[in-house]
Amino acid sequence: MAAPAVFEEYMATGRRKTSVARVRLVPGSGRIVVNGRDAVDYFGREVLVKVLAEPFAITDTLGKFDTKVNVVGGGFTGQAEATRHGIARALLLVNEEYRRPLKQAGLLRRDPRMKERHKYGLKKARRASQFSKR
Repeated sequence: MAAPAVFEEYMATGRRKTSVARVRLVPGSGRIVVNGRDAVDYFGREVLVKVLAEPFAITDTLGKFDTKVNVVGGGFTGQAEATRHGIARALLLVNEEYRRPLKQAGLLRRDPRMKERHKYGLKKARRASQFSKR
């Protein structure tokens, strides 16, 4: 009977605004699959795909891991940045030495900026109706 194959899988969660990305890294050829589709097809913009690959470029692991992402909530930019956050956190599980370059690039910090709530008496969060003396 053959010994079971060691299957390495690193999982992490990334967040941005209202987007939540669950990321799984598996040693492979560098494919990024988001919600069952290729990242280029899913996001449609090359800039957002470059945002996803940023943690790999910083840690020199580009093309070493296949990435499967399940992302919900928000828009495409928020989802891409949530995925980037998740990938950076998963890379820490791969090798703790990646912490310094990822931290210097600001990829381990969750972006705290959120949409401000609408206040009563105003048209939007801060926009008041035009003032008139008469």
